[in-house]
Amino acid sequence: MGDQNGFSRFIIVLTTVTATIIELIDTSIVNVALAQISGNLGATIEDTSWVITAYAIANVIIIPLTGFLAKFFGRKNYYLTSIILFTIASYFCAQSSGLGELVIWRFIQGIGGGALLSTSQSILFDAFPPTKRGLASGLFGMGIVLGPAIGPTLGGYIVDNYHWSWIFLINIPIGMLAATLVYRFVDKKADELNINRKAIRVDYLGVLMLAVGIGSLQYVLERGQSDDWFQSSTIILLTGAAFLGLMFFIWRQLVISYPLLDLRVMKSRNLIVSNILTFVTGFGLFGSVFIFPVMVQRVFGYTPTEAGEAIIPGALVAIFIMPILGRSLSAGVSPIIFVVLGFIFFMLHGYTSSLATPESSRWWFVLPQVLRGIGTSMLIVPLINQAVVGLKPQEMSSGIALTNMLRQLGGAFGIAMMNTYVTQRIALHRNLLLSNFQANDPETLSRLAFTAKSLIARGIPTDGSMKVPLKILDMTLTRQSAFLAYLDAFQLITLFFLAASPFIFLLSRRKVDKETMAKVAEESH
Repeated sequence: MGDQNGFSRFIIVLTTVTATIIELIDTSIVNVALAQISGNLGATIEDTSWVITAYAIANVIIIPLTGFLAKFFGRKNYYLTSIILFTIASYFCAQSSGLGELVIWRFIQGIGGGALLSTSQSILFDAFPPTKRGLASGLFGMGIVLGPAIGPTLGGYIVDNYHWSWIFLINIPIGMLAATLVYRFVDKKADELNINRKAIRVDYLGVLMLAVGIGSLQYVLERGQSDDWFQSSTIILLTGAAFLGLMFFIWRQLVISYPLLDLRVMKSRNLIVSNILTFVTGFGLFGSVFIFPVMVQRVFGYTPTEAGEAIIPGALVAIFIMPILGRSLSAGVSPIIFVVLGFIFFMLHGYTSSLATPESSRWWFVLPQVLRGIGTSMLIVPLINQAVVGLKPQEMSSGIALTNMLRQLGGAFGIAMMNTYVTQRIALHRNLLLSNFQANDPETLSRLAFTAKSLIARGIPTDGSMKVPLKILDMTLTRQSAFLAYLDAFQLITLFFLAASPFIFLLSRRKVDKETMAKVAEESH
């Protein structure tokens, strides 16, 4: 497919990038709608969060299996079926009348969505000749960056103006169009035309162990904070299941003659290092996109739509940078240069975000978001590029599968860690702020009296007591504690990137040649 004409190539780019974006949008679009969904379905917010957890678990389980499934069913057949499954599940998510029904369909949607990320990458690569595969990487990376950023924006707009079901219904026309375009314009490769499935051995036990290990780990990361971590017997049990499942899966893939995922590729130092950095990138991307909308809604009073709009500057920068970055890689610029710059820009993002004040305007947040967009753009594609350096052609599919999986796991770890850290820091800051207030302190009494007079002046009765002023003071302390905790979280992201930065110097200085880039398309998912 490297000799595609211009129109066909444009259609394939449009289809694969769109599929990547909608898959990643659905990882974050539900976040801002949990309150509306829980109210409509009569469930608690904690129970409703299963709508997010179910999708994430299915997604992370299926990503490392996409290479095998594409080989077994044929890449085009698997990709087309996954788009159709994703679209059908989206419809039934929107029609769900109970929480259990919605969670089941979200899991099925996640199974379909898992293929959209990895398989889109290989189809997109195939549409370009070897000399332009760097540009293909840039276009694919654009989808990876845009998806998590667009999710809260789109979700916020829908929640503020429409019923929550439209979060899923908007996938239907996009999915139908994508399925039609894939059927019409994506060709089958030669090895897809005569698949001998009887000759392909399936490691069913490996599939089970992967599902148990990754599924349990994702559950622990998603639900740990709400379930009070290791105070919960469920979290303890699933932590053990995650450890045993993954250890057994790793052992089995190393000794079996027909592995689902060839883990022997991890003997490549460069793959290990690039995947560590990819994990950190996922941590920063998903972690920052998670806490920023929550912070501006909780502290600054933004609506969900306004919170989503505040992320847009980073997305716009990514759209501009990604194609330029792709062309630069094709021209022979070292990926390591971009990785170094990406780490610097992301640390600047975390640092500048931590400098916000309660008086910061919406325009003030533009710079941190632009820095995030630049940093993420410069990390996604170069790290994919570096992951395949030194791998044999037959090893690349497993290498890229691990890279995609670790980016998603890094995101899950980032969200879980941000959630836990913010909760702990809120309690700490609240105790510190409360220590400054004493019952008989003249300054405290003066503040309460001033608040009471202000309420009376606005026609709000206080019944002559300090209950209402005390309540307002308590709310102020809570909001200020939350604000300080979010600033701490941005500092933590900066420190996380700083701690991981020495790994950059372990990356190979070799560049991925054009022939190798061509093999990526042939051997990746």
